[in-house]
Order: sequence, then structure tokens, then C-alpha cells
Amino acid sequence: MTDFALRAVDLTKRYGHLTALDTLNLDIIPGEVFGFLGPNGAGKSTTIRLLLGLARPTAGRAEVFGVDAADVAHAHRHLAYVPADVALWPQLTGAEILHLQARTGPGTDLAYRDELVERFALDPSRRARTYSTGNRQKVALIAAFATRARLLVLDEPTSGLDPLMEREFRTAVRQARDRGQTVFLSSHQLGEVEAVCDRVAILRAGRLAEVSRISDLRDLHRAEVTIAYTGTAPDLSVIPGVEAVEPAGERRLRFTLSGEPGPALRALAAAEVTALNMREPSLEEIFLDYYGAEAAR
Repeated sequence: MTDFALRAVDLTKRYGHLTALDTLNLDIIPGEVFGFLGPNGAGKSTTIRLLLGLARPTAGRAEVFGVDAADVAHAHRHLAYVPADVALWPQLTGAEILHLQARTGPGTDLAYRDELVERFALDPSRRARTYSTGNRQKVALIAAFATRARLLVLDEPTSGLDPLMEREFRTAVRQARDRGQTVFLSSHQLGEVEAVCDRVAILRAGRLAEVSRISDLRDLHRAEVTIAYTGTAPDLSVIPGVEAVEPAGERRLRFTLSGEPGPALRALAAAEVTALNMREPSLEEIFLDYYGAEAAR
């Protein structure tokens, strides 16, 4: 049995002089929810096409449960894929499409599929040509989550969903993980990734900037600390890990802290601190650390 649900080894894709993906190395463990972040042009879509065997790498290789991704017929027995832009057969109803996908895929939990239809508030009697973008997305998600595939590859899966349906999506992702399925989630929705993923990779200009557990990724970045005190103002200028000390009002200080908090706490002891608030950086703030202010526009 292979140790990895998905694996990229020195995966590279060039289009002429443009390098869309540069020596990507990823190992995704069975049963985890893995987030894949990056703005447009970072190489996310190229990566997914290579992982699915829909494009040929310039160098390196991709594997799905130990099967070369280029062997599409074999590799796709293990996975279900939801693209960012879902296209359905326009003359078929939602129910007919779900039935067709259940017959051609790696098996479907029909009772769970019916439950998902209710939870996602989908009318399966309507023809696909009448569906909105969000309803087309629902059909694809229901089919994917109901499948018995060992791997779910989801590319911007909630782009057409309203907030209530996004909540159902997050629940379905957690349930997939509880069943032992692996979820590869490519998304711009940082809050979504933060809510459901075990690990996250950040892709920048075709290269891997970071891959880590979300909790460990936060540890690489500074927490913001605000204190109120009644004693002597603490001298934090020489404390390891403390930076950007500034007043935050009368007898209040704000600073950033990284690493072990012990030295900072000892320095604060003599200040007679009456309130202390520590705010961890959000995944969005961590993401913007890699991309700068232009990525927010």
C-alpha cells in the first residue's frame, strides 16, 4: 500500500520560455484535508491538471495512490474531481446527471447522496440548462461527496455558493475526512481553508513558498499583543522575539511577538499588567505576508 494519496516529485511545466510550475514537491497523506493556496497566475490550475494527468509535465512526475497520473484510466479510479467551472449536460435533469455519475464512477453511497441533495437544497427534477452557477456547483459537489472515491480534488468548489451552502460544504468536507477520504482543496477562500484543512501549501509564481500544518504556519509569524498596565512601563526593547513596540493609548502598549513568550512575560511582570490580549495572525494575513499588498487587490 502506498504511503501517499497524491505525490508530486520535481513536477515542472514550461510553456515555451514561461515556467508555469517549477520543481514542485508535495506529499499528501491519505485521510487528510490539504489546502492549496495561490492567486491567479500562481500555477494552481497547472498543478491540478498535472496531478490529474490532464497535462503532460515538462519534467518530474505526479502519482495518485502510487499510480502514475499519466495513466489516467487507472489513476482516476481512485478520485473524484470538481472543477472550478462546472459544465453539465444541458438536456439532463439533476437527478439524471447524479445517476449517470454514480454509474460511471468508483461507486456511490446513494443514501448519503439523497441526504446531500436535501442539505444543499438542490431541486434534482430541473434540467441542467436551467441551473444557476451555484446549482451546477451543487450537482458536482453532491456527486463528489457521495462517491466512494479515496481522493476528492476540489478546485475553487464554493465560488458559486451562498454562505449557508458554504457551511454545508465545510460539514461535508469534515465528514469525508471522517470516512477516511483524502481531500485536496484548491481555493482563494482563506477562511474556508483555515476552517477545514489539516495542512496548507502556498504557491507563488509557480514555486512552493510554504507547506505546513496551519497551526505551525501561524507559529512562523508574529502574534500581536496588547497590554494595559498600572506599574512602570516595561522595557521590551531587548527582549528576544519582541518587535514593533508602540503606545496603544494611555498606559497601554502594543507589540508583536514570535517564538517563546517566556522572556516577554517575565519583562511584563513588574509592569503590573491588568489586561493582556494576544491575537494570532489569520491565514489571510499569513498569505499576504508572502504576496504583499498587491495580492489583496
